[in-house]
Amino acid sequence: MTDTSTVYQRGKTPIFASRVDPRLHYCLYVPRGLTGADRAPLVVIQHGTARSAVEYRNLSAEFAEEQGVVVLTPIFPAGLVDPNDLHNFKFIEYRGIRFDRMLLAIVDEVAERFPVEPERFYLHGFSGGGQFAHRFLYLHPDRLAAVSIGAPGRITQLDDSLPWWLGTKGFEERFGRPIDFDALRRVPIQLVVGSEDVETWEIMNRGESNWMDGAELTGTTRIERLRTLERNYRSHGLDITFDLVPDTAHSGRRVLPTAQHFFTTHLHSRPRL
Repeated sequence: MTDTSTVYQRGKTPIFASRVDPRLHYCLYVPRGLTGADRAPLVVIQHGTARSAVEYRNLSAEFAEEQGVVVLTPIFPAGLVDPNDLHNFKFIEYRGIRFDRMLLAIVDEVAERFPVEPERFYLHGFSGGGQFAHRFLYLHPDRLAAVSIGAPGRITQLDDSLPWWLGTKGFEERFGRPIDFDALRRVPIQLVVGSEDVETWEIMNRGESNWMDGAELTGTTRIERLRTLERNYRSHGLDITFDLVPDTAHSGRRVLPTAQHFFTTHLHSRPRL
């Protein structure tokens, strides 16, 4: 007789509530051929403002099967505490919630139930997810096998002369740990954006809750801002790949294959645990 619960542990899983905070959720794609004896690489795809985690999971099914990886897509809902809030997870801390810790707790939960390698995982985020991904990198480079930062509308430069979140002034006091630059230099980093990602209405929005004066100095478009981040990263000796996706505007769906290709390169060269 088939155990129904095991059926839903392979392929496209249901959406699960997180034990660490049931307001937060996640779903996965688990290759159908994985056995309990396997330990597959874990790829995390962080959604943006639209919370399109299920779409990213579905778009990653073929990649997961071909590469033998488990894809985890966390869901951090809008409207936590403040029903009008859209941006909570992007800046790591929100109203006492540390979203970096929430993600790590979800990774631990997944590792208890699914055959994954949780120690170091691959992280991609696009737009708001790209904002989260590069700030998560500053806090936990030791947990990342590689990171793909897609088209963030607001960037945080490694610069202690600029206030958080434009820069990293007071980072240790805010988050309880300094930035480990040696660890950062060991993480392969992809910066990726569409070649036609030039709309500005969402990122030049003075007066809104996710605006800081000075953001305009990093560039007008997401391409310009990502180039600013590239220069900042290279000045610190970080391992950077910059990918401009042809004929693509602000589309996480169109950028995802380029991120998957970047991860595939590093999956093939990774040391076996």
